[in-house]
Amino acid sequence: MNTQRHSAKQPERGTGADLYDTATIMGALYGDGIIALKNAFPVSWADNLHEDILVAYEDALKRPGGAVGRGPKRHYVEIHPEDIRGFVDLATHAWVTTVCEAVLGPDYKIVEIGFDIPNPGAMDQPWHRDFPAPDDTISGRRLNSLAFNLTTVDVTEEMGPFEIAVGTQWDLPNGFEHGMFPPREQYERYLERAQRKMPSRGDISARSALTIHRGTANRSHTMRPALVLGVDGPGANNAERHDLQVTRGYYQTLPEALRSHLACRIVDRLEPIVQAHTIDGLMMGEA
Repeated sequence: MNTQRHSAKQPERGTGADLYDTATIMGALYGDGIIALKNAFPVSWADNLHEDILVAYEDALKRPGGAVGRGPKRHYVEIHPEDIRGFVDLATHAWVTTVCEAVLGPDYKIVEIGFDIPNPGAMDQPWHRDFPAPDDTISGRRLNSLAFNLTTVDVTEEMGPFEIAVGTQWDLPNGFEHGMFPPREQYERYLERAQRKMPSRGDISARSALTIHRGTANRSHTMRPALVLGVDGPGANNAERHDLQVTRGYYQTLPEALRSHLACRIVDRLEPIVQAHTIDGLMMGEA
């Protein structure tokens, strides 16, 4: 699928120091492990994103390896930037670029775009990280990657909100299965630190994927899609888990400043993505 459509929304422009406070950004991501911006985009922009995700989801479910289970009634789908009409808006939004530069430095790279969908009937996930903590974080106490999330629906308590145990990005992985799944005896601590996030359409958040988190049970009759934009700083290797592709024609339309931040393959024709970022501990039951 290749929409190659452009949104009417123009991202905020200006230097990061002019628009957003670097100290606040770093304080939040090095402290709680998450930060958000309300009303980053109009509701209509989020509605367009919702439409594009539904098309990509339907296409992915038809292909072997197109979607990967993240628990009962949950899927993750990696997509191409060209599959959503708002990719450039998102990747060049002043808050996104400021957060990336503040935490990861000026040489950050976008390595992933995809979406999670907890469908009705999705259950509580186990507490987890998205990948094992690197030495940069364990020993160097430095974050070298970020995940940006955008909901395409107004989240309610019944939809299975994202839940994050703030400050746990610094937890040492002692006893963690696969370096990602903490032992159950630590769950009480995570529940004490847990914050449920219920964003609205147009909101955007950034987090460390190392902060212990989970999706909660979706008891509604509505799916809860959330876009994921993954970004690496120097020294991170998350690009190895993904297959970011853009066509030559699309690449030529991108702003030069954005091209320099893409860790992508430039191809003549987009290739279907076989999901490689599986998380075995989340693939329990039938997705």
